[in-house]
Amino acid sequence: MTAVGFVGLGKMGAVMAPRFLEAGHALTVWNRTAAKAEPLVACGARCAETPADAAENSDVVISILGDDASVLDVYRGDNGLLSGSVDGTLFIDMSTVQPHTSVKIAEAVKAKGADFVEAPVSGTVGPAADGKLFALMAGDAAAIARAQPYLDILCRRTIHVGAAGQGALMKLVVNLPLGVYWQALAEAVALGEAGGLERKQILETITDSSAALAVLGLKTPAILGEVGAVAFDVDSMQKDILAMLETGSGLGVPLPAASAALMSYSAASAGGMGQEDAVSIVRFLSDRLTRQKSEN
Repeated sequence: MTAVGFVGLGKMGAVMAPRFLEAGHALTVWNRTAAKAEPLVACGARCAETPADAAENSDVVISILGDDASVLDVYRGDNGLLSGSVDGTLFIDMSTVQPHTSVKIAEAVKAKGADFVEAPVSGTVGPAADGKLFALMAGDAAAIARAQPYLDILCRRTIHVGAAGQGALMKLVVNLPLGVYWQALAEAVALGEAGGLERKQILETITDSSAALAVLGLKTPAILGEVGAVAFDVDSMQKDILAMLETGSGLGVPLPAASAALMSYSAASAGGMGQEDAVSIVRFLSDRLTRQKSEN
């Protein structure tokens, strides 16, 4: 039995952390909103008062946080994970952040005599609950080997993509075509509707064609406006595309398709859809393009 700390109990963390209790580990959790820890405490976890408390009482600390600012604050801030004695502790960060943020955290962890593995994941809430995520690991080989048993609790597959920062880069690479796909699908739906085709039939036809993304059939109800559990929202996609564009700028790589998609996600967020499933961009954009057509 290992003392595991889990930091960040958002949509993903809330279903990932219980897997360590199920695997027989002693679990300490921390979340900025402490009430989110209550279901885990009821199942036997301990709620830490601060990130420092979680780190000092754990052999392994896993974090999955919302954005770069949160990761930097939770690791390096007052009462942060690295504010106390953590020599020999293994830190695994599974957040989706920019590569330079992961490099900063890796350097800060190493300076404290601890190990760091960057492991952002491909997959949403359903796969997370079932332990079927895909981890994009980065770090030195010894730390990766040490982290593997804990990642196996959460993941169907892991790959080692390089040094710190490369995992974050690979996650942005994976998410870029996904973000652009929903934008392209919205334009296709708008085109079909403008010519008199019916939205539901358009989606059914695309789903049974070579133009379908693997999850399109599962996402169709959300596209059509049915209310259900949100796995990955519009605001999160907007955040990721902003990270893609900043990273691309730093590497000298223009990303015109991502730039176009960002405008749509930003407009949807401004229109009050930020907390809806990212696929809602299809409904938002096709409706907007249809309105523009009728006004011309």
